Amino acid sequence: MDLRAILMGLAFAFMWSSAFTSARMIVADAPPLTALAFRFLISGLIGVCIAAAVGQTWRLSRGQWRSVMIFGLCQNALYLGLNFVAMQWVEASLAAIIASTMPLLVALLGWVFLGQTVRPLGVAGLVAGVVGVTLIMGSRFSGGVSVEGLIFCGLGALALAIATLTVRSASSQGNVLMIVGLQMFVGSAILGVAAFLTEPWQVNWTPRLILAFGYTTLVPGLLATWVWFRLVGRIGAVRAATYHFLNPFFGVAVAAVFLGEQLGLADIIGVGIVAAGILAVQLSKQAPVVASPAR
Repeated sequence: MDLRAILMGLAFAFMWSSAFTSARMIVADAPPLTALAFRFLISGLIGVCIAAAVGQTWRLSRGQWRSVMIFGLCQNALYLGLNFVAMQWVEASLAAIIASTMPLLVALLGWVFLGQTVRPLGVAGLVAGVVGVTLIMGSRFSGGVSVEGLIFCGLGALALAIATLTVRSASSQGNVLMIVGLQMFVGSAILGVAAFLTEPWQVNWTPRLILAFGYTTLVPGLLATWVWFRLVGRIGAVRAATYHFLNPFFGVAVAAVFLGEQLGLADIIGVGIVAAGILAVQLSKQAPVVASPAR
């Protein structure tokens, strides 16, 4: 893992985590599914146009098209759609914490349903994750929190975990930016239909809405996804996923700075425990170093 990979990982973690704060700003002034459908449409157009300009093609392999469809549905439509709706009722910091448990869910689902081996360090990480989330939820319930919002956030994290288990990265075959753009179109189409059927068109045009929409479209929406694919192609999915342990910290910090969300001692301790659990799970997946025999 060289310096460039480290910088890419840090940039991805920050951009990914900041999306919850910008989403919270957007849903305060616009219907969530409609806003997200337009965001994906714009991101997809930009991504596909840039990809075509640099010589990438939409003629993808069967595996890449499968990745486009599954990630477009699970990551864009379900994961982000559910989170955008939920952030009408829950704080951005809490949504970021719940979403950051995705690596823990991947390890747990793989262990229970796919028979994947989990080493003792990974088991300890799963236990730590449960303890950390329980601590945070306990403090939030005592202060009052939307149960419906929590359920939506949890289902969103589960959808992303299922997508991660189902589809291996398509980055090794090239056309990364084209894949990113096309999966945005899938999410836009699904959410557009859902928005038309369920949401009224009521937008309060404010400078904050415009800035937040532009930021979330270009940075978390397009740039972060592209950086993630490139990072996975550079160092592999297991090592790249290690950077998810930074997401609880970044998500809480950005929400506190830009939204003034208050954090209690239990929140801070819980975030630290969840982050440690995520790191432990990811480190447990790395192959042990085998010493070469003496010559």
